[in-house]
Amino acid sequence: MPIAVDIDVMLARRKMSVGELADRVGITPANLAVLKNGRAKAVRFATLAALCEVLQCQPGDLLRWEAEDAGGG
Repeated sequence: MPIAVDIDVMLARRKMSVGELADRVGITPANLAVLKNGRAKAVRFATLAALCEVLQCQPGDLLRWEAEDAGGG
């Protein structure tokens, strides 16, 4: 998927655990892991806003677009 998730980067910068972030955002650690590992098919704006509020960052600090490898030919 061309959307890369950098939640782990922000967690490290804020010296925060996945469990603490999940508690403060109000989602389960399992759901946060799905987001963090890039396996989510969608994210609610309310969840994204809560992540940004807790991590004191912008959505672009958590999500970025990467071009997919054209590969093969």
